[in-house]
Amino acid sequence: MEKAYSAGRSRTIQTRLVLPPDTNHMQTIFGGKVLAYIDEIAALAAMKHCNNVVVTASIDSVDFLTSATVGDALSLEAFVTSTGRSSMEVYVRVFSTDLLSDKKTLTTESFLTMVAVDQTGSSIPVPKIIPETKEEKRLFETAPLRKEHRKNRFKIR
Repeated sequence: MEKAYSAGRSRTIQTRLVLPPDTNHMQTIFGGKVLAYIDEIAALAAMKHCNNVVVTASIDSVDFLTSATVGDALSLEAFVTSTGRSSMEVYVRVFSTDLLSDKKTLTTESFLTMVAVDQTGSSIPVPKIIPETKEEKRLFETAPLRKEHRKNRFKIR
């Protein structure tokens, strides 16, 4: 019987403070800094799902909706939304919170593909995913469309 785990098992949350060195001349966080945080939390969520080392295969989309400023808290949340043989699609969302007003804003959403690998770097099988919440089920059901989009974007080269 194939292994399968709930999407909630992979759910990972991190909080980071936006400091002056993290920001540009407008005092908003560098997009590259946010990308690094996204890649890190996606890897953590994927490793929690498969109990193995993973590598980033692709960052499928990153939508910067708003920016965070110095003094804001960034809350990152990630979980595995679907799996292939050795790959895992991970959804990441980032919220900024103004700690003085407690105003929380969605700043970034992203989908990444992580692949489980062994010590030689060869891909290895991962457990299937079991979506439980309404959001997990919606993302699970729409994952095949995103996978098809990933495949098709390389056909234009």
